[in-house]
Amino acid sequence: MAELATIARPYAEALFKATAGAEQSTQQWLDVFARIASNAEVLRVSQSPKVTQAQLLEMFESVAQMQLPELAKNFLNVLIDNGRLAALPQVATQFRELVNDKVGAADAVIYSAFALSDAQMQDLRPALEKRFARKLNLSSQVDETLIGGIRVVVGDEEFDTSVKARLEQMRTALTA
Repeated sequence: MAELATIARPYAEALFKATAGAEQSTQQWLDVFARIASNAEVLRVSQSPKVTQAQLLEMFESVAQMQLPELAKNFLNVLIDNGRLAALPQVATQFRELVNDKVGAADAVIYSAFALSDAQMQDLRPALEKRFARKLNLSSQVDETLIGGIRVVVGDEEFDTSVKARLEQMRTALTA
C-alpha cells in the first residue's frame, strides 16, 4: 500500500528525530502499537464517533499491558487526532528501517522447516552477516514446505539453501 507508506513516512521520521538516543525502547512500544492497530476490530472501534480519544488511549494502554511514556501517549494522540491509526504498522516498519540505517544493520528472517533455537541462530549469524555484508537482526519462522535447510530474506535479497529450492533447481535442469 503505497498510500499508507506515504502517510506513515513523516510520522516515522518525526518520531525518529524526537527519540534520538532512545530508539530501542521506542521501537518496543511502537511495535506493540502496530500489532494492536493491525486488528480490524480496533480500527473499527477507533472510527466510531462514540469513542473518545481518551478511551482509545486507555484501550491501547490496557491492551499493551505496559505503562506508556509521555512521548508514546502524545504520539498516539497525534495519530488519533489525524485519523491515522491504520498507518501505525507502516510507521513502525519505517521507524525500524531508520534505526537500522543509523546503526548499519538490517532485519533478516530465517525460514526453516523446523524451529531454530537461539543457539542455532547465533551459530548462523557470522556466516549470514558475512554473506549479506552487514549486521543482522535475526528472527526465524517455520516453513514446513522447505523440507530441510534454510531460506534467509534480508530486505529484497534472498539466500536459499533449502531442499525445496535444490529440488526445484534439479527439476528445471532436467526439463531444460
